[in-house]
Amino acid sequence: MSRETEDVREAIAGELRLMDPRVRMSRTLARQLMDPDFVEVGASGRRWTYDEMLAALSGLDGGAEGGPRYEPSNFTGVLLAPGLVHLTYETTSDGERARRSSLWRKQGPSATWQMYYHQATPIPPDSM
Repeated sequence: MSRETEDVREAIAGELRLMDPRVRMSRTLARQLMDPDFVEVGASGRRWTYDEMLAALSGLDGGAEGGPRYEPSNFTGVLLAPGLVHLTYETTSDGERARRSSLWRKQGPSATWQMYYHQATPIPPDSM
């Protein structure tokens, strides 16, 4: 497996872990997957910082064991530079669809991949 393939695979695994309600309900687990410089532009257009997201994550969609969960599809990823992966994919949750883009970075050989930036764009119901 190439370094690029392995890095992309690890970033996708991190993305999927962040969709897990057990991770979303645990600041400790979420903190391990989010870069301290994290920023998100959500599907609502709201800008989220690292601290805001950690505080709100358990109450957002996908945060409850029995509630709606994100169903991801069509993952693609590319290694932009050593330690920087760009992912794109789509999600469906409770009938709502969104296109998503994330940057994952790994700072140093012993570091883990962490989400640095995330953006969600709603897909209109009549769109492909």
